[in-house]
Amino acid sequence: MGMAWRSGTQRIGCSQRVFPYISAMVNNGSLSYDHERDGRPTELGGCTAIVRNLHYDTFLVIRYVKRHLTIMMDIDGKHEWRDCIEVPGVRLPRGYYFGTSSITGDLSDNHDVISLKLFELTVERTPEEEKLHRDVFLPSVDNMKLPEMTAPLPPLSGLALFLIVFFSLVFSVFAIVIGIILYNKWQEQSRKRFY
Repeated sequence: MGMAWRSGTQRIGCSQRVFPYISAMVNNGSLSYDHERDGRPTELGGCTAIVRNLHYDTFLVIRYVKRHLTIMMDIDGKHEWRDCIEVPGVRLPRGYYFGTSSITGDLSDNHDVISLKLFELTVERTPEEEKLHRDVFLPSVDNMKLPEMTAPLPPLSGLALFLIVFFSLVFSVFAIVIGIILYNKWQEQSRKRFY
């Protein structure tokens, strides 16, 4: 999962997007962020976050519980959370990484991430929910088609590698012997023509 901040203003058709803008996307390694369209083709949701030149800290909460992604922000300095993005059906496997990026576009801007605090929530799950959560191998979102990735081939075992090398050498020696025999017969026939 990734979060992107972008500064500036963009007008596409009738819809205008005011930056800085918070957007979320889920990626299984087969997608790239479309900078020309500010990530709209892969965006799950987003909101404007006016955070420039403030004299207080701003906060962002990203919560992922039971396949439900929620992003809330406190950018007014009032210690009140405001909804930004809410996406049900997000499937994130265990053991992956959390990433953030800041893209400023044509304008020069500075966004500092002072700290990230990550907490693992203890959530009561039924055995069916636990099995569903355990069976997720690639990030995905319900009702959003991500391009499939081809799984890498498992590495060869030592025995398989030995057999491949051994039979390759045997075949090479056999081919060389056959080549020498054919060459000798060819030379013998070419000598007989001159007698």
